[in-house]
Amino acid sequence: MEFRANCKPTAQRCSLAIVERRGRKRFPLKLSLSVRGSGVSPTGEIHTECRDVSSQGVYFFLQEPLNSGSVVEILLTLPSEITQGEPVRVRCEARVQRTETLREGRVGIAAKIERYRFLPGKRERRRAS
Repeated sequence: MEFRANCKPTAQRCSLAIVERRGRKRFPLKLSLSVRGSGVSPTGEIHTECRDVSSQGVYFFLQEPLNSGSVVEILLTLPSEITQGEPVRVRCEARVQRTETLREGRVGIAAKIERYRFLPGKRERRRAS
């Protein structure tokens, strides 16, 4: 997101416009997810939630910031509102684009999804065993 001021030299007022740079639709969903990878936790994964998700990115919350450029693995379940069918589990490899310190001791993390893989659903796992 980018902010642009629109001021005319003779005018006393300025307007502030928000210019959206994202090319994909974001879904404002609070989804449970798990995160692991470089800089997250050497002992495993951290369970948290996201604020929104798109086909190319996800914005989620942690207690500590991550370095920009860090690679993380994210596991989330897309609900039927998105899939128009059964919920779908997705494992994503993503790269941290930016972090934002928020109140309540939380850090917002914007990550760009570089690769993803759909995981088998419950029915498919039962058949495979």
